[in-house]
Amino acid sequence: MGLLYADQGKLEEAEKMYNRALQGFQKAWGPDHTSTLSTVNNLGLLYADQGKLEEAEKMYNRALQGYEKAWGPDHTSTLSTVNNLGLLYADQGKLEEAEKMYNRALQGKEKAWGPDHTSTLDTVGNLGNLYARQGKLEEAEKMYNQALQGYEKAWGPDHTSTLSTVNNLGLLYTRQGKLEEAEKMYNRALQGYENALGPRRVRTFMNALNTVENLAALYAETGRREAAREMYLRARIGIEEVLGSGCERCERITAAIGNL
Repeated sequence: MGLLYADQGKLEEAEKMYNRALQGFQKAWGPDHTSTLSTVNNLGLLYADQGKLEEAEKMYNRALQGYEKAWGPDHTSTLSTVNNLGLLYADQGKLEEAEKMYNRALQGKEKAWGPDHTSTLDTVGNLGNLYARQGKLEEAEKMYNQALQGYEKAWGPDHTSTLSTVNNLGLLYTRQGKLEEAEKMYNRALQGYENALGPRRVRTFMNALNTVENLAALYAETGRREAAREMYLRARIGIEEVLGSGCERCERITAAIGNL
């Protein structure tokens, strides 16, 4: 039930279910049983979604220590928690710690599953995001291209994970001043989302709206004001439907339109 509530965005109800399950597992099997640890890890994910980063870190570290004791450092459940810690450290701005976690997870996943497994590729993409934040743009480009090639092979060109990586390459090329390449990536991502989701769902799919907004900013930067306005309006309409009118992001887009 906790997973169901979490998937539905009912985070308070999910937290109650996870804590209830955790108490039951601890009573029945003890604190280091793998079912207990799985619930601990899920609580970490939930706390991260709620922005309770310190609580999330405690849960992840508890789960990690338990998994290492139960299954060893290279078990896939251990590595999944290592990757989660990397994501958390990145959210906290602890970029060096995040890099260590990602590299540990990557090495373990490559050993356990191989370089082309989708879980391995997820960590490759996470490293790309981290390198981009650190300003290591060449390293980020290598990671994104590695992830992209793997996702295309595993899932095809229009899978949402493939397209998210295409969008990230667009952002990277924009930062590198490669605006033509960036535009190609954004258009490829947007067309892919439209193909994968259809015209109705794509209007409120946040990853697609991110790409629409990125295209708008690129058009504005290259002096195409009308095209930029059209994309900004499209992004704002979709974001308002998802987040509600008057949201901070909507206001930022409105300001961008005013500056055209």
